[in-house]
Amino acid sequence: MYAINWRPKARKQVGKIMDRNARHLIEEAVSGLQDWPACNNVTPLVNHPYGYRLRVGRFRILFDVETTIRIIEIQEVKKRDEHTY
Repeated sequence: MYAINWRPKARKQVGKIMDRNARHLIEEAVSGLQDWPACNNVTPLVNHPYGYRLRVGRFRILFDVETTIRIIEIQEVKKRDEHTY
């Protein structure tokens, strides 16, 4: 099992989401990352500062994975638009 580490920026972004249902879905999806690499809706990113993307509805969770120490670090949570990537 992998540990989940939220960056302060990502926590703040989730806190600003007004839809409680969306916040709940995001937190559920992130907790599902503990079973890495057996996760759904995860795509490796190319030429991007973060390694992976998780899709949750209209939101995108950008994160990095440290396999040697088994930590997933949530970097950002963004609403999907033309400036997300």
